[in-house]
Amino acid sequence: MPAFRSGFVCILGRPNAGKSTLLNALVGEKIAIVTPKAQTTRNRIQGIINVPARKSRPAAQVILIDTPGIHQPASALGRKMMVEVREALEGCQLILLIMDASKKSEALDNHVLGLLQHSDIPVFLILNKIDRVTKSELLPFIDKLRTQFNFKEIIPISALKRQGLDLLLQKISEALPAGKPYFAQDELTDQPVRFLGAEIIREQVLLATGEEVPYAATVIVEQFEKGPRLTRIAATIYCEREGQKAILIGRGGQMLKKIGTRARLEIEKMLQTKVYLELFVKVRAGWRDSREFVEGLDWRRQLQSLTERDS
Repeated sequence: MPAFRSGFVCILGRPNAGKSTLLNALVGEKIAIVTPKAQTTRNRIQGIINVPARKSRPAAQVILIDTPGIHQPASALGRKMMVEVREALEGCQLILLIMDASKKSEALDNHVLGLLQHSDIPVFLILNKIDRVTKSELLPFIDKLRTQFNFKEIIPISALKRQGLDLLLQKISEALPAGKPYFAQDELTDQPVRFLGAEIIREQVLLATGEEVPYAATVIVEQFEKGPRLTRIAATIYCEREGQKAILIGRGGQMLKKIGTRARLEIEKMLQTKVYLELFVKVRAGWRDSREFVEGLDWRRQLQSLTERDS
């Protein structure tokens, strides 16, 4: 029997390539929000998969790291997102570069290649959304990509339809080094539920609003009191202009009520308790260009602040 394997696997890709959908599909639970909007993911998110042994693969613990979409940053928020990408690459044993197979004109651009070529970490190319293309379209696309980088594996999948995921897990498990588990068997993510709650609220903001509002909005949970039957949450949605605040609240408060109701139902599903959710909307002009404010959005810093406050 092959030795138990474990390691960290970084998922890289352009916005909307399907990174978070793949993370959720492999973990088997929703731990990363998913919307059609670009740059939905702003922080690196860890998902933990305990892979049972089979004849064709060793038992393994795979720690997947979802990252923000690779882009040229134009704000403090964008720069922080790219820092999240670079930090995710540090210490990982494998990179999954995910691309949208339905965008046949897409190629590996210099920015993505720069990240890969300055690393000696093996890279799997994951061609996602193969349910949208034919085999005759896919094969020439694969041949074209082979000439651009020395990938260890090229694996076509559909994260949404769960096609090719067994093969992907097998290849990942085989590529990881022998080692002990990093996390307990029942852990799915390193994120605190407080942060997951904030992300679920932000997801509903993204889904409910259009134009510039989703990109100018963020969420901070101010109060989180989890009880056996009822969890009380108070959260603030920050935006950059009064006009955005008016959109988020809506006529007679209807938009905020819609966002709150949908978020509450999702959080109740996650926590398995009833939730009392209060939402507030505040304007913080230019917050995306405020390094101090953007740094404060990191759940690791929020957790540290809460610990220091309670000690």
